[in-house]
Amino acid sequence: MRLLIISDVHGNKEALDAVMAVPHDDVICLGDLVDYGPSPGECIDLLIDQKISTIMGNHDSAVAFRMDCGCSYQYKHLSQSTREYTWAVLRDTQIESLSNLPLDYERMENGKKLYFAHGSPVSFYDYIKPDTTEDAIKELIKGVDAEFIFIGHSHLPFVRKVGDVTLVNPGSVGQPRDGDTRASCAVFDTGTLQAEIIRVEYDMEGVFRKIRTNMPNADELIAILKRGY
Repeated sequence: MRLLIISDVHGNKEALDAVMAVPHDDVICLGDLVDYGPSPGECIDLLIDQKISTIMGNHDSAVAFRMDCGCSYQYKHLSQSTREYTWAVLRDTQIESLSNLPLDYERMENGKKLYFAHGSPVSFYDYIKPDTTEDAIKELIKGVDAEFIFIGHSHLPFVRKVGDVTLVNPGSVGQPRDGDTRASCAVFDTGTLQAEIIRVEYDMEGVFRKIRTNMPNADELIAILKRGY
């Protein structure tokens, strides 16, 4: 089975459509469907309509429960301004769907336990990055009995072995922050137990048009997508 892992969609429907075209047998989303992008409702509807297993991210929580997102200082003002836009365009049923998302997810594949969370097994606010120390990672995952842990939140894709555990971050579908502007996702082969990071081109100009027409801080939001960070 080819398990498509996606995360941090952030209202970018064009990027979501592009990664969903990657050949796969099943999909798991690690959260953050909303904020920053112009099409949060369409992204929520796609995942709900296709019955995709989806985890709650910190931005999903912020929109659903009107809480602070815990964002980094660099992007916090954009999160706050685009959240007002997000609330204005979402239906109550879509917000309710966000509020009902689970905080984690587990499944068995090929005799191995797979564990899925947004930031870390401890909290969706925690960042596990490519350069996070092994000691710090071991502290964040010490309560999890799984051979493979899938996390998002940092928008930085990687596959990394820490002790007996393989960590996979698929990067961000809608807001890449590693200098590569293409949408990012991962495919996990449940037969070989190998994960691959995949980058996909998408209709950026279409997203830019929506942002310019509808959203606050349009120039800054577009510049981030053009830079990939």
